[in-house]
Amino acid sequence: MITRRLMLGAAAALALSGAAQAQDWKSQYPELVYAIIPAENASGVTDRWTPFVNYLSKELGTKVTLRIANDYAAVIEGQRSGNIHIAQYGPASYARAYVTGAKIEPFAIETNLDGTKGYHSVLWVKAGSPYKEIGDLKGKNLCLVDPNSTSGNNVPRFAMNKMGIKPEEFFSKVVYAGSHENAVIGVQQGTCDAAFNWWNDENESNLQRMARKEMVKADDFRMIFKSDQIVNSPFAYLTDLPADLKAKIKQAVLEMPKRDPEAFKKIYDGKQGPWDSVDHKAYEPIVELIGFVDSLRKRS
Repeated sequence: MITRRLMLGAAAALALSGAAQAQDWKSQYPELVYAIIPAENASGVTDRWTPFVNYLSKELGTKVTLRIANDYAAVIEGQRSGNIHIAQYGPASYARAYVTGAKIEPFAIETNLDGTKGYHSVLWVKAGSPYKEIGDLKGKNLCLVDPNSTSGNNVPRFAMNKMGIKPEEFFSKVVYAGSHENAVIGVQQGTCDAAFNWWNDENESNLQRMARKEMVKADDFRMIFKSDQIVNSPFAYLTDLPADLKAKIKQAVLEMPKRDPEAFKKIYDGKQGPWDSVDHKAYEPIVELIGFVDSLRKRS
């Protein structure tokens, strides 16, 4: 009887301790901030991700606020300073945050409908233009996305270096458009003759997403370059968040596709698979990539 009472008492103490810990992090973090790199315009980000932060608020039992960042660097700096608790990055912007001192951990990764975990950098030109390959664009204007964009800057610079192309010398002008959408619009409006962008497959890309929103017609553009596959984008949270809070965030994110399928479908227009677990090791090649791209800039 005494042993049973002791066991029941210990179980009750553990339950109280767990509840106290949860209450403790809720008092420490009455609000969590979630941010995502601006692949599209602010209204598009808000429409896609507001249901996600509402779901996360409900699952965690604390307020989660969506922060609309002006550029990739704002998300990196926000996590480095501890003001953004959870973020979704592109692979290179995560790597940049990591190497510049942000205390963060990737915990979830996007997947494609076929289960793969990668995408590509592609180069779009107008369908009616004469350009067949990158070499045809000598002296023309090029739209990149953001210095911290994987498919919109880092992979393109790596690929062009292998071709012996120094962008700032080869092209008449290199423009950072700020977002993937803006880069495509640059080609549409004639500001640029070509633009790098993200592309999963024939069924999903930034171009296809813009076409669904009737911003452009996909048939107005033609691909003249596709990179090797790049590891998909991660979610990352601050390393120094309480362990039980990180566990709850990870669980809520990974379970969202089943627990709130409509909200998940809205994020990707039903064109992506469920999120999966990931850790930093998956992004070590990207850390090496941005180091190489940085060395190119120093030599130029």
